Amino acid sequence: MSKHVKYAFVLSACLAAPARAQAPRADLVLVHGTVVTVDSQRPNAQAVAVRGDRILAVGSDAEIRKLAGPDTRTIDLKGRLLMPGFIEGHGHFTGLGNAKLVLDLTKARTWDDIVVQVGEAVRKARPGELIQGRGWHQDKWASPPVPNVEGVPLHASLDRVSPDNPVVLGHASGHASFVNGAMLRLAEIGRDTPNPDGGEIVRDATGEPTGLLKETAQRLTARGTAKLPQPTAEQEEARFRQVVALAGADALSKGVTTFHDAGSSFRTIDGFKRLADEGKLPLRLYVMVRFETDSAMDAKLDSYRMIGYGGGMLTVRSVKQQLDGALGSHGAWLLAPYTDLPTSSGLTLKPVPDFERTARVAIRHGFQVNTHAIGDRANREVLDAYERVFRDNPDKRDLRWRDEHAQHIDPSDVPRFKQLGVIASMQGVHTISDGPWVAKRLGEERARRTSYLWRSLIDAGAVVTNGTDTPVEDVDPIVSFYGSVSRKTKEGTVFLPEQRVTRAEALAAYTINNAYAAFEEREKGSITPGKLADLVVLSKNIMTVAEDEIPTARVDLTILGGKVKYERGVSKERVAMRP
Repeated sequence: MSKHVKYAFVLSACLAAPARAQAPRADLVLVHGTVVTVDSQRPNAQAVAVRGDRILAVGSDAEIRKLAGPDTRTIDLKGRLLMPGFIEGHGHFTGLGNAKLVLDLTKARTWDDIVVQVGEAVRKARPGELIQGRGWHQDKWASPPVPNVEGVPLHASLDRVSPDNPVVLGHASGHASFVNGAMLRLAEIGRDTPNPDGGEIVRDATGEPTGLLKETAQRLTARGTAKLPQPTAEQEEARFRQVVALAGADALSKGVTTFHDAGSSFRTIDGFKRLADEGKLPLRLYVMVRFETDSAMDAKLDSYRMIGYGGGMLTVRSVKQQLDGALGSHGAWLLAPYTDLPTSSGLTLKPVPDFERTARVAIRHGFQVNTHAIGDRANREVLDAYERVFRDNPDKRDLRWRDEHAQHIDPSDVPRFKQLGVIASMQGVHTISDGPWVAKRLGEERARRTSYLWRSLIDAGAVVTNGTDTPVEDVDPIVSFYGSVSRKTKEGTVFLPEQRVTRAEALAAYTINNAYAAFEEREKGSITPGKLADLVVLSKNIMTVAEDEIPTARVDLTILGGKVKYERGVSKERVAMRP
């Protein structure tokens, strides 16, 4: 009998017993609410009781008030929506924190805006200090810079404001970077530097690097940063803790109680474990092992396997791979060339035989495999490789391997997700941000057939999950929920309306489906007695308000393990002081 089922059984027995039996007292009760449980046994309720870090009971106000004692904290929801905590299905946890410490380029309307930001940063920086930023996207600028190659400027425009300070500016997708001349010199990138496997040094008509580095070519900047003053071990640890704290605070303020971290090294996982031991992980992490060689994983995966470590705060049982790049940077691997770049069908970041070999290492150690695949060719190759590995391991059951992003899928491959038991780990927010320019890359007909096929996948019986891919997008689940329901872009047009999903489906994708995708559906993902008391209170009911009103909903309370970790309008210090 599982822990939460046993817990619910004991509670039911107490509530049903005669008056001589004393029901357990709640530490926290939430009453007068609109409770959407995502539990088919009792989909709706008014109130919830919590004892310790678990849900004690779900029911009417009268039923739940009976469980309150003199020391019970009572929260009056005043009709607001109470739902399971959002589970971020695919994001980059330290990437989110790091993004808070560099220039934010996401709001730039033109390339000139970014040049101004860099110039201001240079004026405040030490001579030769590295300037970093993240979030630019050439298809979101009001007009292309002049001159440009593939819609991206030449590094001379940055050199004018930063002739001596090296500059590295990450694309919003994370799949390209733009650097200035100082960094090109420092990294020894010139006209004769060959393209690395799985990457491209973009060049102008004369063969000179423009400053745009795609995919694995971004790693060449490490040769430059290695020549700069390096932080001490103490400084590195202090920054790591700052990054974790910043990422956690942002995620909790958006109602995220569990975060699926799409790729961390063993060293980073060591850091998470230290924080878990100290009780300083701000929210629950489901971490995928990445950036390690097959031999290192073969040697270490067993020792790094953790299920609910640190009181349910840290789990490591999966491996992250990446087969292709992103559509925005022309890195997604396609079955046919790009409409706006006919000379390319994208980039393969890891040869399929190598990718499959890593998958076989993972299955040998009982680890889930979660693979980044955006283009229709990449998605087909992932499904093909998974099928071969599954066929060769018929004794393995309930694998729940995942296709991360699953953005562009040939319709003939859609049924294979259900047939193979592969989870489509998607991000609804991309329909909002990418919708205006997807057809530019693929053409109207191919975009319609292959892009963000939420409805088709669900109708075919696949498990579909939701996330944000933060810091590619804001970690706010409400916006991603809205994207999967409305498919409405920022310009107000509906991107492929036939692929919209219902609100119930969208909520399941962000809660119970994400729990299932991490083998945690018995512990979280619904408001069910015995499960972890990870809860969120919203200012508006996103299940019933007018569709265009959904993005205006705000998180009022985030409760993690029965403790209020975020309260809108209340400082972090005041929240921490509460019992």
